[in-house]
Amino acid sequence: MVTIYLDAVWLLNFCLDLMLLMLTQALGRNNTRKFRLVLGAMIASFLVPISLYFPESFLTSIIGKLIYSVLIILCTFRFQSIYQTLKLLLLFYFTTFAIGGGLIATHYIFQNPIGVASSGILTFDSGYGDPISWVFVIVGFPIISLFTKHRMDRHAAEKIRYEQLCPITIQVNNISFSTTGYIDSGNQLVDPLTKKPVIVCDEEFLKNWFSETDWKLLEVANKELNFEDLPNEWEKRIHIIPFQGVEGKSMFMLAIKPDRLVVYHNNEKMITSKVLIGIQFGQLTKDQSYHCLLHPQIIKVATVHTA
Repeated sequence: MVTIYLDAVWLLNFCLDLMLLMLTQALGRNNTRKFRLVLGAMIASFLVPISLYFPESFLTSIIGKLIYSVLIILCTFRFQSIYQTLKLLLLFYFTTFAIGGGLIATHYIFQNPIGVASSGILTFDSGYGDPISWVFVIVGFPIISLFTKHRMDRHAAEKIRYEQLCPITIQVNNISFSTTGYIDSGNQLVDPLTKKPVIVCDEEFLKNWFSETDWKLLEVANKELNFEDLPNEWEKRIHIIPFQGVEGKSMFMLAIKPDRLVVYHNNEKMITSKVLIGIQFGQLTKDQSYHCLLHPQIIKVATVHTA
């Protein structure tokens, strides 16, 4: 017969619930005060004595646990809107299953049984909760929670990034090539003379229009700032754009005047010739996911057609 020390098991569950609510707050980017997190964890941990003393209680059923979870969220984060409450509730369940799954998997390696509740994680193998459980609360939980948050933040960043990717087609000398462009809100480069926005394309994509000899001449002209040796057939299309670097230094960029630029974005086809193409001698990104940094102003200056 196993003697269960309720205070020890309750403390273990309270710590887990508190950390789950803290992770829910971080993922939901909520500004709840600390005392409300403690309050929510306290309420969540009450499910331990309820489950032990009243195993047939309505609160131990699926619907009861769901209602109890809503109570936890409302007491912790307060009611702001139905959408916000549902969002935090789903995040709470996600963190519970994600962290619980990680801890259960680690426990399984050591072949230590562990019980799971909707409000957190319960261990009943020994009266105080087995030592491995406490080690995982202190060490394993922060590691798994940081990993979960990192992956969620990474996913959000990637989602934003890929939403800013769009197909583009550039025509120069009546020759067109297509690639993927990235709408860079940080790109505010504008030619001071013509006031045209400047997009930036990398070497791999721009070489489609140049012979190997002409490209080497461009590289030399850019490196030595000797613009007299530019390829003759490109003299009328090459512009020299002054700009200020990150460190405040004055710099120059070679740019090409295209025949037109076509951008496909949000089911719209945008066409413009009021743009310059800055030359990037090298890669824009290591994973080759795009070859062009688009200027956000293009959406304003381009003519919109139905895609």
